[in-house]
Amino acid sequence: MTAEELLGLKASKIVDARGTACPGPLLEAKKAIGTIMPGEIMEVLSADEGTKVDIPKWCTKQGHEYLGTLEESGYYRIFLKKS
Repeated sequence: MTAEELLGLKASKIVDARGTACPGPLLEAKKAIGTIMPGEIMEVLSADEGTKVDIPKWCTKQGHEYLGTLEESGYYRIFLKKS
């Protein structure tokens, strides 16, 4: 998705893991994914650079759809759709 499309998404769940280092953001995402329904969108906020790689890999393994990442000032917004 383009940055513009990502900005237009409405996440059903936002996971703010900016205060945790790897693997914290991924663990937070794993816990939170169970709280949304298939087809819903989750946004993960993380200041950890490794999360940009970890979340897409995890999505591929679990069958979720990685939608993209936006880089903000000092953190990342990572979007995925639950399968």
